[in-house]
This record gives sequence, structure tokens and C-alpha cells, in this order.
Amino acid sequence: MQTKQNDMSPGDAQAALAWLIEMGADEIVGEAAVNRFAAVAAPAKVAPPVSKVAPAVAAPSSAETCNSLDELQAALLALEDFPLKKTASNLCFADGNPQAEVMIIGDVPGRDEDIEGKVFAGQNLALLEKMLGAIGLSFASTNSFNFIPWRPPGNRTPTDAEIQVCQPYILRAIELCRPKIILCLGGHPAQRLSGKSDGLLSLRGKWFDLVIGGKKIPVLASFHPSYLLKQPGQKRLAWRDLLSFKEALDAH
Repeated sequence: MQTKQNDMSPGDAQAALAWLIEMGADEIVGEAAVNRFAAVAAPAKVAPPVSKVAPAVAAPSSAETCNSLDELQAALLALEDFPLKKTASNLCFADGNPQAEVMIIGDVPGRDEDIEGKVFAGQNLALLEKMLGAIGLSFASTNSFNFIPWRPPGNRTPTDAEIQVCQPYILRAIELCRPKIILCLGGHPAQRLSGKSDGLLSLRGKWFDLVIGGKKIPVLASFHPSYLLKQPGQKRLAWRDLLSFKEALDAH
């Protein structure tokens, strides 16, 4: 007959406990066995309260009503409750010559750009000047924009929602400026303007046409100067892209 725990004398109980400790038992369990490997039921999800007023992030349609770059810039500055605007120091949207045939679209502002409120600044601008000078261009002779005009906090990657807010403004800028040719420097402009999700290493060096405002504009993707400063070994690929860009520009 099995002895129950409450039938044991204090001395027997103490001896049993000492034996269990010697055998390595270090936890107290109940009388019924528990399957610790069984799936634990997920807690029921509670729907969050529905807000009666949707937060106003930005109205992409505001870009469509702009008829100049000044109006586009003012519209961006007027955006309310947009996270990037709140954390950045300056808007870094447009620079250069609005009537230029060559448009350069950068990715996101870096630290120097954020401080100066420029599309390219510091070492990025110095390297870009050398890149353009190698094919007979200068930064001042081009029209430049940033696809994301505010620097994300901590230099993090912009979210899809943030990109969707900013994209209509760069598209409207292209439509207003009507450049003959575009050089995209960075992954976000390359992906969004080409409509492809491939990485920049796959997209760079490849031409695609952007049809906007009834005009077909050839676009070439390459590396942003900030990337080349960190990965100088990729400058040889960037040089190939620049030669291809010069050849196409001369043909136009």
C-alpha cells in the first residue's frame, strides 16, 4: 500500500526530504503531473480602442496643388504631426539649379546635411563634386533633391509610412522641373522610382524610364556618396555608372 504524505511521521518526512535533495531535486511540484511541453494557449487579444479622430500625418495630395518648388517646400514645412519633421534640425529638400537638365535625387540627409539644411553637405558633397567633375559636370550645374527630406533620428532607416508621405513631393518636383535625365543616388529613390524591390547592388548601373507628366525620363541608379565613403571598394562600380550616365547625357 502506498504511503500518503500526510501519513508520514515527521522523522520519515525529514529523511525523505534529505534523500530527495541528495538525488538533485530542487523544485516542489504538485501531486498531479504537468506536461511542460504542451503548447500554452495564447492570451486573448484585446482590440485597441478606436479613435474617433484619425491623426493627421500628412496629406499626400497637397503636393499635387503645388505649382513651384517654393510651394512644394512650403507644403513640406507645413506638414503637421510628421515624426521626421519633429526630430530633424532642418528640411533638406532642394538645392542647385531648378532649370538644369540633370537632376540628382539623393536618399536621406546625413548629419552634415541636417545641420546645414542642404541636400548634400560635408564629405558627401566633396565626394559628389569629384564624381560629377570626372564626367564634366559640377554640382551647381545640376538640380538636386533628397527623396526623404528630413534626417531620421539616429540615422535609422525611414519607415514605409514615412516614405509614402514624402514620395508625392519628389514626384511633383520631377514633374515641375522636367529634367532630361535623372541620377538616383541611394536605395530608396532607386526602388521607389523604378517600382522594383531589388537591392541597390542589383539596381545600380541599370537604366529605367520614369513616365511622369506625359514625359519619359531616363533614370540611372548608383551609390550615394555616404555609402562610397564607407565602402571605397565600390567606387569602381560607381565610376562605371558615371560613364554610362555621361554617355546617355551626351546622347540627349
